[in-house]
Amino acid sequence: MALIKSVRGFTPQIGENTYLSENATIVGDVTIGRDCSIWFNAVLRGDVNPIRIGDRVNIQDGSVLHTLYERSVVEIGNDVSVGHNVTIHGATIKAGALIGMGSTILDYAVVGEGAIVAAGALVLSNTVIEPGTLWAGVPAKFIKKIPIEQSKELNQKIANGYLMYASWFKEEEKTEE
Repeated sequence: MALIKSVRGFTPQIGENTYLSENATIVGDVTIGRDCSIWFNAVLRGDVNPIRIGDRVNIQDGSVLHTLYERSVVEIGNDVSVGHNVTIHGATIKAGALIGMGSTILDYAVVGEGAIVAAGALVLSNTVIEPGTLWAGVPAKFIKKIPIEQSKELNQKIANGYLMYASWFKEEEKTEE
């Protein structure tokens, strides 16, 4: 069972039909929407400021979400995929975005709707990534525009895949009871 821990009077709120892996850690002022999945070794640390996650979001293995004390927050819109080993620190990720494996998104950065941050990218503080664009590199730079419907379709396909994967684990849990 996931580690769900209250701190400073805040208890995580977990939406309906959300899958939490056994060793995911969710602490403090964290709100997770419906139909989400939080995978192995992911850490959502809302101990110093809020983390707000929309519906149908997947936070993949080894990712860490955190904020600056009383300053930045993490806000993630609906239908977002956060790849393996991602760090999101006090940033906003808009609906339908894809955050590639091993990338880092720093305080006050905004990733626009349907945008893609490539694997291994470093999005510096205060960077604004426009909707429907691809960014890559260290530090991350604009690479190209992607038709918003194309990027949202790709990102929705990934998000739907993670809903399916989560259902496999939920079925296993039911048979173990």
